[in-house]
Amino acid sequence: MLNDFIEMIEPTPKLKSQKCKFIAFLIWVFLQYSIYAAMALTWYLYDFFISFFALVLSFIVVGIIRSKLRNSAIPASQREYHYNDKGIAAWYTSRELCFGES
Repeated sequence: MLNDFIEMIEPTPKLKSQKCKFIAFLIWVFLQYSIYAAMALTWYLYDFFISFFALVLSFIVVGIIRSKLRNSAIPASQREYHYNDKGIAAWYTSRELCFGES
């Protein structure tokens, strides 16, 4: 008889203090909307074509930042599950920044 057990996934942490919630909100807003802000800023300052390339470049850079945050905060047994930006921000804030408060 095999003793293969599937580990239960941990739920996304609930942040309790206002400081931790605010930090998670800032990380979530950065991950969600910074590519559009970079595109709009370059479109205003330069040209539409340069802003398109800034959009592509910022999409790649924010994707790398998102994967670094995800891989540093989410437990190794749960990395196969999909997490949105809000979940990644909550995991990172609870594990790295507010580890004693949640």
